Amino acid sequence: GQTVTFAGTEFTTTGLVNARGRDWSAAVLDRLELSPRLFPPIEHAGAVRGAVRSDLCERLGLARSIAVTAVGSHDTASAVAAVPATGRNFAYVSTGTWSLVGVEVDEPILDGNARAANFTNEGGVDRRIRFLRNVAGLWLLQESMRTWAERGEAAELDRLLTAAQALPSGGARVDVDDPAFVAPGDMPARIALAAVAAGFPEPRTPAAIVRCIIDSLAAAYAATARDAAQIAGIDVGVIHIVGGGSQNPLLCQLTADSAGVPVVAGPAEATALGNVLVQARAHGALNGSLDDLRARAAQQQTLRRFAPRVVVTPT
Repeated sequence: GQTVTFAGTEFTTTGLVNARGRDWSAAVLDRLELSPRLFPPIEHAGAVRGAVRSDLCERLGLARSIAVTAVGSHDTASAVAAVPATGRNFAYVSTGTWSLVGVEVDEPILDGNARAANFTNEGGVDRRIRFLRNVAGLWLLQESMRTWAERGEAAELDRLLTAAQALPSGGARVDVDDPAFVAPGDMPARIALAAVAAGFPEPRTPAAIVRCIIDSLAAAYAATARDAAQIAGIDVGVIHIVGGGSQNPLLCQLTADSAGVPVVAGPAEATALGNVLVQARAHGALNGSLDDLRARAAQQQTLRRFAPRVVVTPT
């Protein structure tokens, strides 16, 4: 029958959970004077909650066979479930408008290093932990394209990326997590201003702005993956980029160059795929561990591999 999804790991993002026990924190609820009776039992990804009520099916025009199934949520948990990794020594970048970068571990990391580096522990499929940090994403590029279009300077993204790729390495970079880049507005002007403030020549053309954005994102992804791996004690041998950013070859290649490890790009629709994999296993269409599900995903996806290059910076 048909299925619909139900949040399964969302609770770990609330700040109300005992990270080690993975249940509502009695101490936090008591401190906030919240009754535990307000909070339902926590379901983990793959739990089948039951059928949708018949009266709701009738009102919504749904088939009577629809089941409510918990999946990895919010969307990043499903995206990470679809990472086509063949082992555990990997980092991931789930990237679209915004990005999440981290590693997968079995137990939460709650020490001072994790706190100082601003990492969080979020629940994943099969009770794994997504040790990650938010990083800016393609919002910087999307907002730049919108600004140019409003000025009548619209250009095709593919052409801009080709022109940006032709520019020499070692150009301007900015801190993509600067709060100045969060709000809508004239993103190219803000990028140029930040580049100058960082000591670089001003990027004046759209291609130079795009190259600055991609270089800066790649450097941020690589640095965050390196931090996560070091804190978690993982020897990362590959970075998996999933989501919309996996379709940007320049971003993937520059991330590999910055990190010094290969990048595997895809799937682009990782969130949807991870959702389907968990539901399929819950209803008997697939079986095995999360690693088995990932192997299945890897077999059925077209993936691109980017090897790190030795980049020579012009003098």
